[in-house]
Amino acid sequence: MANKDIGLECAGFLVGMGYDATVMVRSVLLRGFDQQMAGLIREEMVERGVKFLHKFIPVKIDKLPSGKLLVHYKNVVDNSVQQEEYDTVLFAIGRKALTEELKVKNAGVDVQPANLKIHANDEQTNVPNIFAVGDVLHERPELTPVAVQAGKLLAARLFGHKKTLMDYADVATTVFTPLEYGCVGYSEEHAIKQYGEANIEVYHAFYKPTEFFVPQRNPKNCYLKVICLREAPQKVIGMHFLGPNAGEVIQGYAAALKCGLTFEALENTVGIHPTISEEFTRVTITKRSGLDPTPQSCCS
Repeated sequence: MANKDIGLECAGFLVGMGYDATVMVRSVLLRGFDQQMAGLIREEMVERGVKFLHKFIPVKIDKLPSGKLLVHYKNVVDNSVQQEEYDTVLFAIGRKALTEELKVKNAGVDVQPANLKIHANDEQTNVPNIFAVGDVLHERPELTPVAVQAGKLLAARLFGHKKTLMDYADVATTVFTPLEYGCVGYSEEHAIKQYGEANIEVYHAFYKPTEFFVPQRNPKNCYLKVICLREAPQKVIGMHFLGPNAGEVIQGYAAALKCGLTFEALENTVGIHPTISEEFTRVTITKRSGLDPTPQSCCS
């Protein structure tokens, strides 16, 4: 039962090991991620055998004499209730901040009522000399490398006379589904909301990974897009990649975004052939143009 990355990753490797797997999703798949990419991930997983129960929530779980679990679940649209037997039920519903157990309110630290997380500017809470880093922070990425980096920088400021603050913008991440999804920067939805659809340009392409040729895998969901500001030199504000080794591909581009990557610089970069990362240097078709982004040759 999940709607974020860990649940999809678990379903992906379970099906890959030969087990049946069903993902129950209450509302939006991969909330906070680019929804076009989320849709492609779902399509790929369905083709690999993962089942989805969309817009359902669990109501009750009964353990049967056979040892199996009878799950009763309700449709959040029409309130109809259904049931199904499963061997195992896995809850991948996100993290809970342990601020209540830590009794931070006794120290005067304010927490968000909805999720008990702490709002802190530059890791400083509302109480002097009490700091917070990691997943306990409100509206910060729940990623281990983010917590590690924030902690190192905080320690350097407190004890090393440094001034560098944690930059939570443009943090790259990867969803390790069977077909990996790596991204950095704005989703298309967020970019439109922030800048307006008329002020952004989205370059996109489907491509054929060389890795898929020998095993004859279907590349139809291998897709990438680059989100830029429309005004020249078209600063890149988001990059999304669905395909093999997506994490390896997106890591280097994350550094480029930190350095102010523009689409002009990207298209003037000579790609390394035959790699999948070079597809970012070859993309030329915009969504606005309405042209077909599918590859017309064996090498995209």
